[in-house]
Amino acid sequence: MKILTVIGARPQFVKAAAVSRKIKEQSTLSEIIVHTGQHYDENMSEVFFREMDIPKPNFNLQINNSSHGAMTGKMIEGLEEIMLREKPDTILIYGDTNSTLAGAIAASKIHIPIAHVEAGLRSFNMRMPEEVNRILADRLSSYLFCPTQQAISNLKNEGYDNIPSKIIFSGDVMFDAALYYTDKSKETSKILSRLNIAAGEFILTTIHRAENTDSIENLQSIFKALRILAKDSTIVLPLHPRTSKFIQNHQIDTSNIIIIEPVGYFDMLQLIQNAHLVITDSGGLQKEAYFFQKPCITTREQTEWVELVDNGYNILTGADADKIIAGYNTMKGKSISLDKNLYGQGNAAEGIAKFLADVK
Repeated sequence: MKILTVIGARPQFVKAAAVSRKIKEQSTLSEIIVHTGQHYDENMSEVFFREMDIPKPNFNLQINNSSHGAMTGKMIEGLEEIMLREKPDTILIYGDTNSTLAGAIAASKIHIPIAHVEAGLRSFNMRMPEEVNRILADRLSSYLFCPTQQAISNLKNEGYDNIPSKIIFSGDVMFDAALYYTDKSKETSKILSRLNIAAGEFILTTIHRAENTDSIENLQSIFKALRILAKDSTIVLPLHPRTSKFIQNHQIDTSNIIIIEPVGYFDMLQLIQNAHLVITDSGGLQKEAYFFQKPCITTREQTEWVELVDNGYNILTGADADKIIAGYNTMKGKSISLDKNLYGQGNAAEGIAKFLADVK
């Protein structure tokens, strides 16, 4: 059984690290990895492969820095060519990026079954490119690996009981990765000493969603809140290249905030584990905050990880400065419990690999 895995963005590298490791353990499976190049620089891509021992991609399309349409179109063309040449039995896609959608479209056109890891998620905001990508990828997939029970409910509400696909509760592979790599990150990461910050005395922040990075009003409001919160706690912000460029172009005040370049997975694990609170617009970081029992504030109006909000582990504030500050006062020092096992038992990747090995 030949699996062709499509990845292209840093959250997918983390997920693939967990699943590819378990695919190796299945004697009946072989894997070909295609990197679309969507995230392409050292800090956004190469460091993940090096740190996490992800197999080197068999192909790298090097497609990046284009509009959504141009990028996705080029990816479809490149992926179709590889699929026709390699003749895989199944295409494995992750998450909700342009790489995910391109892999699904390319495979569906030439009738190769698609397995979608992280299926069924919905923010119910069709203005998000990620929402469009995940909905279309789900509809084209034969095997839908859902990280939560809510994801399964979303698919059933959309009529997937009447669609010829198989819904599988897998748990979350990012939970697998967090558990597996935590000890190694403690041994290798020097990020706290490098930044001269102490455990439990800083807020970890990330900003990269288009709804925030493409809006000067939203960014100004978020940074207004961060400057105020910086009076109470050190703020560490690994800055996405898109956000950095926008901030420079619009001369947004970032005073009293520790801004660093994007970091590798091990450094990020240590920042999450040692922060006392997380402020983010990232989907993945909302979960990782929960994995390490950190309260989270999400600077979006919706989230696909609704169970975190429903259980009081995460609060949605949008980009409103007053709401972010009020959210901080609510969430600061809040106790987070893992008792409910919202994302499975940490063996999602093993279950996915075994399922693929048994597909006839």
